[in-house]
Amino acid sequence: MSEHSASPATASTSTAGPRAVKAVIPAAGLATRFLPATKAVPKELLPVVDRPVLQYIVEEATAAGIGDVLLITGRGKTSMVDHFDRRPDLETRLAEKGDQERLAAVRRPSELADIYTCRQPEQLGLGHAVGYAEAHVGDAPFAVLLGDEFVKLSEPLLPAMLDLQARTGGIVLAFFEVPPADTKRYGIASVEPAEDHLTDLGEVVRVTALVEKPKPEDAPSNLAILGRYVLPGRIFDAIRRTEPGSGGEIQLTDAMGLLIKEGVPVHAIVYRGTRYDTGMPLGYLQTVVQIACEREDLGAEFRQWLGEFVRAGASGGPST
Repeated sequence: MSEHSASPATASTSTAGPRAVKAVIPAAGLATRFLPATKAVPKELLPVVDRPVLQYIVEEATAAGIGDVLLITGRGKTSMVDHFDRRPDLETRLAEKGDQERLAAVRRPSELADIYTCRQPEQLGLGHAVGYAEAHVGDAPFAVLLGDEFVKLSEPLLPAMLDLQARTGGIVLAFFEVPPADTKRYGIASVEPAEDHLTDLGEVVRVTALVEKPKPEDAPSNLAILGRYVLPGRIFDAIRRTEPGSGGEIQLTDAMGLLIKEGVPVHAIVYRGTRYDTGMPLGYLQTVVQIACEREDLGAEFRQWLGEFVRAGASGGPST
């Protein structure tokens, strides 16, 4: 891994064609839902078994062919960058012990991608955070991966999104279905069928409007924005023109809404695979349990213990 400050990138002047090769991960939030654990430890580094959430997200990006990742960080978040750095002292100790499995696991984060950083001094919304990536990505399309959710690598989403954006030159989103009562937690879309020549990439829809966190009775659908976006470089100008919206913050949803009104094509892939949401304690715990159950080295024993625990009741499960 190389650690760098954000720097200008070679821009593309084409409105369609180039495939995004850079990813931005906004990760400057305070993670108040996880206090006091996140007082000193970034939420993005909370472990899912033995890998932090952030590593799963970077692995998702690199599996899609992205080797350049910009972390939008904030105060107290420098350990996120440290995770992707080399640890020669630790590597030497593991090598001396002959522990090749753990040695490979320790080295893996530094081998995934080139990690760049940019500091967001104030947390004023997702659009505000993404705006700090402009100097790094320039006019080229780029992916945005939110730092609290990821998908199963064997059920990829991002490659099709990158291909779709390269074809259309516009905005590409990912949707998943939510119960009507949950629309107030997400950006929700109005959609119509996509053009026939795009449907080979999956369940593709054309987006006609976006609304941030509507009440159930006001929601145009039950299709919510999953934390993956592929955006054209012109999003930065839209962010500059976006007034504070929901929560008094600069919302990325509102900036995309401006581009929709200006004729920029917006498409989305409806994702039917496995999505892990670590943004709240319940979702985080569910993610840990699900991935632990699926692990070849832990799954069988953990599932047996978990079954015994559930059968015994939460108040008096089996001892470990």
